[in-house]
Amino acid sequence: MESKWALVAGCAMHYRVPYQRPVPDRPTIVMVHGLVVSSRYMTPTAEQLAPDYHVYLPELPGFGKSQKPDHYQDLDEMSDTLAAWMTTVGLPQAVLLGNSLGCQIIARFAVRHPDRIQAAILVSPTMDVRARTARQEIGRWLVNVLREPVSLYPMVLRDFMEIGFRRFAATFHYGLEDSIEVYLAQMELPTLVVRGTWDTVVPQEWAEYVTQMLPQGKLTVIKRAAHDVNYNSPAELAAAVRSFV
Repeated sequence: MESKWALVAGCAMHYRVPYQRPVPDRPTIVMVHGLVVSSRYMTPTAEQLAPDYHVYLPELPGFGKSQKPDHYQDLDEMSDTLAAWMTTVGLPQAVLLGNSLGCQIIARFAVRHPDRIQAAILVSPTMDVRARTARQEIGRWLVNVLREPVSLYPMVLRDFMEIGFRRFAATFHYGLEDSIEVYLAQMELPTLVVRGTWDTVVPQEWAEYVTQMLPQGKLTVIKRAAHDVNYNSPAELAAAVRSFV
């Protein structure tokens, strides 16, 4: 992956693109990371998609290598920043693919900037309406961690150390307070929901509910995949993306 930078509203944002580029007329996919993590855990799927799509992996302010302002952006601000970043790097429209909290950002983006998004792919969308307390979500996540590849652990720990506890706590709070279902019902575009059968953060019932709330929703379930499908099952996720896009 190649590292690049863009100045967005005075903030230096880091993003990654694969060295391998497809022919010019192929669709563009922007991959939106989740809570704590940087775009690094998106790279396995990005590498799978690189031969067929123009793939971009931005890191929102405060995350990864991007500048870390004192202000902690809420979900609306993150979606607006993502739109501004797309303008800066010359992307009028794109398919948006997000994991976990990234799905909540995409839902806001689709409502606030509908002309900029062609389709959405929500991989392990949070937050389940039946588990919107910190204790419930952390408990589910701890069980899920046992089913993720061990190589993911140091990556998440490093990303957590980079963003700091205060930014994590503020962003986690924004995620818990978000009623994503309100935005799902307003997403008038083709949307693929992806869930792994080993995901304890996103139960099957919640994934089905998310899909039903979407005007043009479709659900794909990947066997033996935990919450971070983009890291633990990149080939399977890329196949689902190709079929959908």
